[in-house]
Amino acid sequence: MGKGKMIAGLALSLTMALSSAAVAAEKREKFGADKRSEQIKKELRTIKPSTETFRWKMVMPWSKGLLFFDMAQHFADSVKLASGGRLDIKLFSAGELVGAMESFDAVSKGSAEIGHDWPGYWMGKNDNFNSFASVPFGLDAEGYNIWLYERGGLEQMQELYGRYNLYALPGGNGGQEMGFFSNKRATTMADYKGMRLRTPGWYMDIMNRLGASVTPLPGGEIYLALERGVIDGAEFSTPAINYPMGFDEITKYVLTPGVHQPSVQCAFFINMDAWNKLPADLKWIVDIAAKETQLWSNAWQENLNIEAIKLFKEKVEFVKMDDEAITEFAKVTKEYLEEVKAKNPDAKKTLDSQEQFKRDFADWREIRSGITPWPIDDFINGKRMQ
Repeated sequence: MGKGKMIAGLALSLTMALSSAAVAAEKREKFGADKRSEQIKKELRTIKPSTETFRWKMVMPWSKGLLFFDMAQHFADSVKLASGGRLDIKLFSAGELVGAMESFDAVSKGSAEIGHDWPGYWMGKNDNFNSFASVPFGLDAEGYNIWLYERGGLEQMQELYGRYNLYALPGGNGGQEMGFFSNKRATTMADYKGMRLRTPGWYMDIMNRLGASVTPLPGGEIYLALERGVIDGAEFSTPAINYPMGFDEITKYVLTPGVHQPSVQCAFFINMDAWNKLPADLKWIVDIAAKETQLWSNAWQENLNIEAIKLFKEKVEFVKMDDEAITEFAKVTKEYLEEVKAKNPDAKKTLDSQEQFKRDFADWREIRSGITPWPIDDFINGKRMQ
């Protein structure tokens, strides 16, 4: 076949392929659409750049030494920059304006306009706040993002906070947390029996059921409690957040994995009256800045974790639960959460929604599995799963 005929043949084949694709495309509607696009078109008909300026106070449970504080600062900086200074948010760390655990009520009542949190701190108001923070064997960072933004999770979150005169937005995800820092090596459930541990939320109740004795000490009290032997082990957060707290100086082991918090999800909560006073353009800026903080915080934290783990490994040994212990913990967790759902309809609605998402996502998770991006030589040598 001559060169000219070969080119003509290829061109004909390409044309036929494109035609077939066009015919197939006509049989199906577009797969997926950005629902916000139509909303923006409507907004642009009426929205006008505002000139009014606002000064907000932000309160939180964090001290300035914690990376959670940096998440809040990042958001405030983004809002100020994008608004050209029209919305200026000043941060107050725990105790500066109100006590750490008083920030929720302060914003609800209007003493401050905005707060930053880990929602599980407010479980005393409604157990379901835990669902938007961290659930044992629950959603990882990827899962929270999909569930919150695409599966109705944000609407549930806003409904719950809304009962307290608050408007909520996801406010950063730090990824999976570490396990217990401890001077006792533990790999089985029997090893945990009788241990005195520090952890909050649902994990506290679950570990108590498994035979441990658990207290929800504030973060600032953990080091001394470990050092003085008041507790045998404690968990707090991610590697990068834990490292400045110095737990590795006074313990020998880290008991992993952190099944209690596959990710740590934070939130911004805004006084509803303050939110309603904002013009539309500033509301959009706040919303987009919160999403940008959600994205950035996870990448930032995980990158910091690289160095934090290297430093931890110089002083502590990482010990993994055996499979039987993880399975037992999962069973007790399921039983416990079923009891929570039976007592709290809000928790049932949210946890069932999260579990349904996990079931719906399972096929794709399974099909895409087996190519965890380990270093290429490790992969060649047979390392596949995370």
